[in-house]
Amino acid sequence: MEMLFTLFYQPMYNVLFGLYNIFGDFGIAIIVMTLVIKAALIPLSRKQIESQKEMAELQPKIKELQKKYKDDKEQLSKETMALYKEHKVNPAAGCLPLIIQMVVFITMYRVISHLAVDGALDAHNEYLYGFISAPETLNAYFLGIMNLTIPSIPLAVITAAAQFYQLKMMQAKNKKVNKEIAVAKKDDKSPDFATIMQKQMLFIVPIMTLFIGIKFPSGLALYWLTSTLFMIGQQWFIMHKEKRAEQKEITE
Repeated sequence: MEMLFTLFYQPMYNVLFGLYNIFGDFGIAIIVMTLVIKAALIPLSRKQIESQKEMAELQPKIKELQKKYKDDKEQLSKETMALYKEHKVNPAAGCLPLIIQMVVFITMYRVISHLAVDGALDAHNEYLYGFISAPETLNAYFLGIMNLTIPSIPLAVITAAAQFYQLKMMQAKNKKVNKEIAVAKKDDKSPDFATIMQKQMLFIVPIMTLFIGIKFPSGLALYWLTSTLFMIGQQWFIMHKEKRAEQKEITE
């Protein structure tokens, strides 16, 4: 626990207070810190997106292997690993960014929950580094209208809606690949659990986000909303970049 405090909690706590000293607004400090964290994770996020794309492109071939070796699990495992090796795909490559994002989310929750006391901000100056000055007063309101130490139902709803849109956007991006998978398994009557899971997650994740938003301090929802909007922008940029590349290939 002490290592997690030193590596994650205390640095985020100090960055948040450093930004608060600059902007004088707790909400803006959360937004800026979130953007800094997401920007720092762009290389890992890009790797995760590339890994997801590579895995999706391999799904038709994996379905063929599953059909061919449905009665020989050991051989199926060997052939699947050989396929990954042939295409230089690491199935676990996308896990690290998810783990880091979860650690950051949990740390942010702990920071905000420790600061939020009876509808106000209560600082722990002993956690601050020597070069971070302790604010004389702490204002818990974002832009003077939203108390970030208590839950906000409107912000929770907006965050859940943004999460739904982001997941919908991600599934639309893989629509072409999903069609290829459907063609590859047209004679296979077994359920496609990956597709079923995607459809379920489209609703499960926003519902969980809504639950978190209405139960915990709205500062956490503000962090989650900012993070989601950043990912929407990132996905939009990648999708349009790929679209321009495809159009360029057609014209050439």
